[in-house]
Amino acid sequence: MTKHKQVKIKVQQSPGIHPLRQWLICGKGRRYLSLLLLILTIAIPTRVLAQDEEASGGFVASLDAIFSAIVEVLAKVFFFEIAGFPFIVVWLIIGGIFFTIRFGFINIRFFKHAIDVVQGKYDNPNDEGDVSHFQALATALSGTVGLGNIAGVAIAVQTGGPGAVFWMTLGGFFGMSSKFTECTLALKYRRIRADGSVDGGPMYFLSKTLSDRGLRPLGQTLAVLFSIFCILACLGGGNMFQANQSYAAIAEVIPALPNWGYGLIVAAIVGVVIIGGINRIAAVTSKLVPAMAIIYILACLWIIITNFPQVPGAFGTIISQAFSPKAIEGGIIGVIVQGIKRSGFSNEAGLGSAAIAHSAARTDEPVREGVVALLEPFIDTIVICNMTALVIVITGVYQSDVQGAQLTSEAFGQVVSWFPIILAIAVTLFAFSTMISWSYYGEKAWGYLFSDRSIIVFQVVFVLCVFLGSIVNLGAVIDFSDMMLFAMAFPNLLGCYLLSGEVAADLQDYQQRLNSGEIPTYQ
Repeated sequence: MTKHKQVKIKVQQSPGIHPLRQWLICGKGRRYLSLLLLILTIAIPTRVLAQDEEASGGFVASLDAIFSAIVEVLAKVFFFEIAGFPFIVVWLIIGGIFFTIRFGFINIRFFKHAIDVVQGKYDNPNDEGDVSHFQALATALSGTVGLGNIAGVAIAVQTGGPGAVFWMTLGGFFGMSSKFTECTLALKYRRIRADGSVDGGPMYFLSKTLSDRGLRPLGQTLAVLFSIFCILACLGGGNMFQANQSYAAIAEVIPALPNWGYGLIVAAIVGVVIIGGINRIAAVTSKLVPAMAIIYILACLWIIITNFPQVPGAFGTIISQAFSPKAIEGGIIGVIVQGIKRSGFSNEAGLGSAAIAHSAARTDEPVREGVVALLEPFIDTIVICNMTALVIVITGVYQSDVQGAQLTSEAFGQVVSWFPIILAIAVTLFAFSTMISWSYYGEKAWGYLFSDRSIIVFQVVFVLCVFLGSIVNLGAVIDFSDMMLFAMAFPNLLGCYLLSGEVAADLQDYQQRLNSGEIPTYQ
C-alpha cells in the first residue's frame, strides 16, 4: 500500500444529500438556526451598556437564570447514567482503552517518532496543506491547553477530591490513542479545494467512509450531528467557559474591571484574529502556545520546587483518595466520573475537535499526523494538569470555597503574593488562544452544514458569546460546556470504532516504510 494522496477538488453539494442536512442548508433551515442563535446574543451588549450598574446586575441575573434553566433540562438528555456512570463518560473510557490495545500501545511505541516529526525532521515543503506539523499541533494544543488545565483541574479536585487527578491522568494516557485515531482519519479523508485550502474533520470522514460502505444515511446523520454539537461546543467550552474563567483570574488582580467591560475588550480582539482564517490563527497560536506554556510551567515548577518536601505527600494523597475518597458525593464512582470528565474537557481526546486542526497539516501521511496528535493529551493532561494539581494539593487550598481559576490563583498566592499576576497573564493567553482555535473548528462545522458564504454569521455569534460568557455564572457554563463537548464524542468515536481496522492497516504500512528507511527525512 502506498502513502495516502489527497486530490484537489471543487467543493460542491452532493446530489444525494441527507434530508436533515438538506433542510439545514436550505434557506428556511438556515434562517431558523441563525435566528435561534442570534436571539440569544444580539441584544446583550446593547442592554447591558444602556443601563447603570445596578440595573445591569438585575438583567444579568435574569439572563443567568434563563441560561441555567435551559442547561438543567439539557443535562437530563446528555448525562443519563448507567450504573452510576454517565453514558458519555463510559463511552470515552472504553474508546481510549480499545484504541490503545487495538494499536499495540501506540501512545508509548511512537512517542519518540512524534517528537521527531514535530521538530520538522519529516516536513516536506512540497506537501499540500495549510500549516506545518508544528503549527497544526500548536493550533490544536491552543484549543486543548487552556482553562481546562487551570480551572478544570481546580474544579476536579474541589468536586472529586485530589483522587480525581489520578483518573484525569489515566484518561489522558488512554486518550492519546483516541486522539491518534481521529486525527489520522481526519487527514486521510480531508478535502483539498482547488485553491489549496483544506476542509477536514470527523464530519468529512464520517460521511465519506460510511457512505462508501453502504451506510450513507448513517454517515450523513452522524456528520450532521457532529457538526451541530461542534458549533454548540465551540460557543460553550471553547468560548464562554474561557471568557468566564479568564475574567475570574483577571478580577483577582484588577477587581475594578467589570465583567462586561472585560467581555467587550476580549470579544473585539478575538474578532480581529478569527476573521484572518487558519493561517493567521496558526501564526498567532504557534507563538502564543509555547510562550504561555513556558510562563505557566515555570511558575508551577517554582511552587513545586520551593515546596518539594510536600511533593511525596501530595502524590500519596492523590493516589490514596483515587481509590478511597473521603466525603465525596458518589464515592469512588464520583471521583472517577469527575476525573474522566475533566480529562476529556481538558485534552478533548475522543471528541474530534483537534482532528479539524490536524487535517490542515502539510503532509500526505495521515498516520504521521495522527502520531503528532497523540502528544496533545500527554502535554495537556499528564504534564500540565498534574502540575496544577500538585500546586493545589501542596498548598492545601482545595478545601477553600472559591471555584475554578480563582482556586488556582489562591494556591499561587499562598507561595508568592504577586504570583496571581503571572497566573492572570497565563490564563488570559490560554483563554485567548483556545477561543481563536475553537472559532476555526466552529467555522468548519458551520461551513459543512451551510456554506462558507454564511460563515460571517457564525463569527458574529461567536464574538457575542465571548461577551455572554464573561457575565453568566460558572456552574451553568461548565454544565453546558461539558454537554456539548461530550456530545461530539458519540458520532466521532462511533466512526473511529467502525474504521479502526483501516487505521490499523495504515499504521502497519507506515511502520514498515519507516523501519525500512523508505520514508525520506528533510533535516
